[in-house]
Amino acid sequence: MYYIYGLITQTKHLFTNQQKLSTMSRMHNRRDFFKLSAAGALGLAVMGQYGCAPAAPDRKSFGVGLQLYTVRDAMAADVPGTLKKISDLGYKNLELASYADGKFYGFAPKEFKKMVSDLGMDIISSHTSVESKGITMDSAKLMADSHAEMGVKYCIQPWVNEEDRTIEKFKQMIGDWNQVGKVMKEVGIQFGYHNHNFEFKNMDGIVPYYDIFMPEMDKDLITMEIDLFWVSKAGQDPVEMFNKYPGRFQLFHFKDMYHKQDPFFDVIKDDISPVGAGVIDFKTIMKSKDIAGMKYFFVEDDNQGNGKTFETLETSISNITTKILV
Repeated sequence: MYYIYGLITQTKHLFTNQQKLSTMSRMHNRRDFFKLSAAGALGLAVMGQYGCAPAAPDRKSFGVGLQLYTVRDAMAADVPGTLKKISDLGYKNLELASYADGKFYGFAPKEFKKMVSDLGMDIISSHTSVESKGITMDSAKLMADSHAEMGVKYCIQPWVNEEDRTIEKFKQMIGDWNQVGKVMKEVGIQFGYHNHNFEFKNMDGIVPYYDIFMPEMDKDLITMEIDLFWVSKAGQDPVEMFNKYPGRFQLFHFKDMYHKQDPFFDVIKDDISPVGAGVIDFKTIMKSKDIAGMKYFFVEDDNQGNGKTFETLETSISNITTKILV
């Protein structure tokens, strides 16, 4: 009897101790759970803020181009170093501004192309020049062959000297440009013309851009590189121009201005701003890029950022990739 009672008592103590252990274990597990939950919540918060935040898109994926006239002083001082800075900022496509006697910035075509390609950039276009004195077919062929060796897609006439801005000279030069366009076409390059504001000045009832340039340029041989700053300074609406001449504007120059002004036709450059820091509505203009026929665009700053070249280029590409193209 005492044996049975003792056995029962021991069993009850054992059961009670097991209950205590189980309770303590549950309490311990519960505390661990809350600790883990708190740690997990903190971890998720940290990951959400840092680890799982969406990565910034690769700027080069936007295909932002740069006209190297913007960095002409830097290129004159250090070609490889300047190209690296441009690449590091995220620019993808280049438009050149230094061709002479078959060389680019003093380098043979393949040598210059390799420098650019090694930095993850492409050479798309090049500003060349056919002045009113004309160009021989031999020099046009050398120009075409040198650019074709680099795989350039466009050669652009960027300028008309002030003394050549007459009706007669415009017509003569356009005739020459049509011939150069044929030579370029033979090696797979599209010739083109880059505007300023003087082409829109009324000359005795004739507006050269609309009454001479557009009708007399062979649209298959010469495309237009529209500079959005200069057409705006001339009081023109780019979208209206696209609708009037659809498909004829394969290249855009992105250049902004601080102030809207009455139209003027002298080449005054003191109001150039970084892209997106001024008053030009690039976002709206880009909605009509397909009507225009746009294939590439290039940032350009004639004033080289007024002494802050690369800071200005950073502002431009930041605004383009975070505000204008999104």
